[in-house]
Amino acid sequence: MVNSTMKKICLMLLTFFSVSVNAELLVEVTEGVDEPTHIAVVPFGWDGDSALQEDISAIVANDLRRSGMFKLMKEENMLSSPESESQIFFRDWRISGNDYMLIGSMEPTATGIKATVELFDILTEKKVWSQTIDSAGSDLRDIAHYIADEVFQKITGIRGAFATKVVYVTVQGLGDSRKYRLQMADSDGARPRTILSSNEPILSPTWSRDGQKLAYVSFETNRPSIYIQHLSTGKRQKIQSFKGINGAPAWHPDGTKLALVLSKDGNPEIYVLNLQTGGLERMTRHYGIDTEPTWSPDGSSILFTSDRAGRPQIYKIELASRALTRLTFKGSYNSRGRLTQDGRFLTMVHQNSTGYHIAVQDLVSGRLDVLTNSRDDESPTIAPNGVVVMYATKKGGRGVLAGVSLDGKIKFTMPSDLGEVREPAWSPFLN
Repeated sequence: MVNSTMKKICLMLLTFFSVSVNAELLVEVTEGVDEPTHIAVVPFGWDGDSALQEDISAIVANDLRRSGMFKLMKEENMLSSPESESQIFFRDWRISGNDYMLIGSMEPTATGIKATVELFDILTEKKVWSQTIDSAGSDLRDIAHYIADEVFQKITGIRGAFATKVVYVTVQGLGDSRKYRLQMADSDGARPRTILSSNEPILSPTWSRDGQKLAYVSFETNRPSIYIQHLSTGKRQKIQSFKGINGAPAWHPDGTKLALVLSKDGNPEIYVLNLQTGGLERMTRHYGIDTEPTWSPDGSSILFTSDRAGRPQIYKIELASRALTRLTFKGSYNSRGRLTQDGRFLTMVHQNSTGYHIAVQDLVSGRLDVLTNSRDDESPTIAPNGVVVMYATKKGGRGVLAGVSLDGKIKFTMPSDLGEVREPAWSPFLN
C-alpha cells in the first residue's frame, strides 16, 4: 500500500507540479465581445393544460447570453409576444435595436411536446431558419440546447456546443473527512449527476471521442489506478495496473488505445495501451519526467509535457518514426497541452512573472497569447467547436471553473455553492 507521502508525490507527478453532491455550476459571463449581436428570444407560446417543468425559451436565451457573443433583449421590454411570422411587426423590433429574433410555439403530444421555432433577420425581414421538433420523450433541456446550437450556427457560422457535457471533480471537507466526486453536467452546469464518489483523490477525467466512455485516475485502492466508465450502462472497469504511477490517460481518436503515464520502469514515461489486445508500447525514454499526454486529431502523434530541457515544456512524438519535436519555447514553463480539433491551436498552462495562466499558441505562426490574468490557472479543456477553453482556477480562495475564448475576448466563471471544483473535461459533440 502507498503511504500518505507517496500519495502526495504521485499526485504531484500526475498533475506535473500544477498548482453539493449535485450542486449546479452557475455560469457568470464577466467579459463579452465589444459588439455583440442583438437578439430577442421571445417567450414561446404553450398550448398545454399545465405548466411545463422547464422554460425552453429562457434556456435558449441563457445559452446565447453566456456565449458572450449575443446581447439578449429583456423580456419586459418586448412590446409583443409573436408566435408566428404573421404576428411580427418588424418595424417595432428594428426600432428596439435587435438584429435577430427567435419565436416559437409548443403543443403537447402523446410522447412529449412538439416545438415549432423560427429565426428571423430583422433588418431584411427574412426567415433564416425554422424547424418543427418533436421531443419524443427527450428532456426539455435537450430540446432547448439543440435550438440554441442551431441559432448560434445560423448566425455565427460556427457549430454550437451548448448540447455538450462537462465532467469535473468536486472536493468537500478537510483532512480525513474529504470527499471526492466525479460529476457530469450540461455545458451550462445544469443537471449535474455523480459518476463516482470516493474518499480518495480522483484525477484526470477524459472523454472518448465518441462520448460514450470516460477514463480517469482513482486512488480508491490507496494507489493510483486507471478506470474506464461506460456511461450508457454504468459498467466500470479497472485497466491493467502497474507498480508506481498509473496516470494521465488520454483516448486515441478511434477509442482503441489509451496513452498514459507509467513509472513501472523507474521513471515517469509515456506509454500506449492497446485496449483490445492489452499490448503496451513505451513511447519515451528519458531521465526527465514525461507526462500529460494528448493525441493529435488524426492519432498519428502524441503531445506531452516534459522537463527534459530543465523546465516543463510541451513536445510532440510521432508514433511511426519516434521523431521528437519541441513545440513550446516562449516562457520557462508550459504544460498540459491540448489541441483544437483542427490541430492548429495549442492551449496550455503558461507561467510568467505574474503566475500560471491559460495561453494559446498558433502552431502555424508560432504566436503565443496569454488569455487569462488570474494567477493559479490549470487543467485547460477545449470546447469541441474550438471556441472556448474551460479551466480550473481560484476565486476567493476556492477552486472554481472558468472559461475564456481563444481570442481572449469572452470570459466567464462557473462558481459552485458546494466545495472545490477542479479537473474539467469538455465532451465531444454528442449528436
